[in-house]
Order: sequence, then C-alpha cells, then structure tokens
Amino acid sequence: MFIASLITKPGSLDPALVDSLRNAFGGAEVIWLAPDEAAEFALPARPSNFDEVRASVADQIDLNILPAEGRAKRMLLADMDSTMIQQECIDELAEEAGVGAHVKDITARAMNGELDFEGALIERVALLRGLPESVIDKVVAERITLMPGGKELIARMHDAGGHAALVSGGFTAFTQRVSALLGFDENRANTLIVADGALTGEVGRPILGKQAKVDALEEITARLGLSEADVIAVGDGANDLGMLNRAGLGVALHAKPSVQAECDLRVNHGDLTALLYLQGYAKI
Repeated sequence: MFIASLITKPGSLDPALVDSLRNAFGGAEVIWLAPDEAAEFALPARPSNFDEVRASVADQIDLNILPAEGRAKRMLLADMDSTMIQQECIDELAEEAGVGAHVKDITARAMNGELDFEGALIERVALLRGLPESVIDKVVAERITLMPGGKELIARMHDAGGHAALVSGGFTAFTQRVSALLGFDENRANTLIVADGALTGEVGRPILGKQAKVDALEEITARLGLSEADVIAVGDGANDLGMLNRAGLGVALHAKPSVQAECDLRVNHGDLTALLYLQGYAKI
C-alpha cells in the first residue's frame, strides 16, 4: 500500500485539485492533515504515470508517493544551511568580509554538485582570513533566520520518542547555536580555526562533507539501536545525497536541481512541517 501526499503553502491547496488527482489515480478517501495545506490518500500501487502527473502540477503543489508502512520515523537527520535555516552561513560571513558575490557563486556551484565540496569549502574559508571572530555573533543575530516549521518538526518527533541530529558541512559556531534554538539532541559540523580573535582562513580537519553525513547516519543509528529505515533525512545540496538516499525517507527540501533529480521525495512549496505531513502527522 502507498500514500499519495499533497502539500503546498498554507491556504493554497485546492480541494478540487486533490479530488481530481485522487480520481485520476483511483485512490481511497482523502484525509486532510491540515486544512487547505496538506492532504493524502491511499493507493494500492504506484501509478505508472506518476512522474508525468507530478510534473504537470509541480508549480502548484508538492506531490509525493511513499510506502504507507513505517512512515513515522524515529530519528531526524538534518542539514543546516538552506534547510533548517534560510541562509548559507559561509555566504553571510563572506558578505561581512566583502567577498559575498564571489563566495555565493562558489557555494551555489558546490551545492549543485558542480564542484568538489571539500576543495570549494577550503577555497571559500581562505577568503575569510582576518575576519574578527565576533562577526559570527553579528551574523547569527542579524542575518540568520530559521526555516519555518523546524521547531514544530523536532518537538513533534520528540513527543513520539524520536531523536534529532543536525549534521552540516557548515561550521560548529553556527550548528551549536541553531541546534540549541531548535531543540536538536546533537550536532556535527566543521570547525573554523581562530587565532588571536580572528579567523585564520583555515578549517579543521578532517572536513565534514558528503561521506561524513553518511557516517553520521550509520554511527548514530547504531548507537541508538535503530535501522537506517527508521530515519527521515532532509537536505538541499549535493553533499546531502548520500544520507538522503540511505535514509528510510530522504527529503529534498527546496533543493538544487541536481539533488531533486536524484530524490523521490521533494518539497518545494511547503516548509519543514511538510516532513510531519509526509510521516502522517496532522496539524495540531
């Protein structure tokens, strides 16, 4: 048995469109998880024309199909930049250093899989050399905003006995703050090297990249006595693909085109509450 999930921005899900898709797919009764925002219906099998139908409604809704069994997961494994927060931290630091445009271009290419992640990170961090360490607090206070739905996502999963881990190719100076704000149980990221109150332009080794996120998935699930099928992972960049493809549910959230092309579950209209709806949770 499968579930067809339909999610969009609050107040934008047209009941007529939901009914039309249910009829086209031969689905069961529609269940509304959030009025005019999230609905679903059961299906006996994945429709052969699903990809074509999804493409035809992609400008209106996030249409996904996933197995009905075992939807509610016991662990969240999340990327941070452009996922749990709405910015890329290194881009915001670069703006303070006066090299914003150059660094943003490198970041975008790296996240789309066009550049080697580790090499791109080393190159970008080098451009931050001499930036006062105090700028990190300034960036957090003035430039960083949380992705809507993050606190609710983690709280609901905690209420169900779940665990939440933040695993970022960014920096501990940010993950520690974001983790505390959102209620994550643990966080992992790279370390910016500081000397005499300023960034040295270097990043600690080993660098946490694509493989390190897979390693985190393996290590944390083993420690907690969980399987990888018990995990819902979320991210947006090419360095997230390893964990997204290994987790029980891997969700590409507002992801780069190359990432969406490799992920079955895609969220472009909804926010982080979409991860609750995909698991079958109704809005409280």
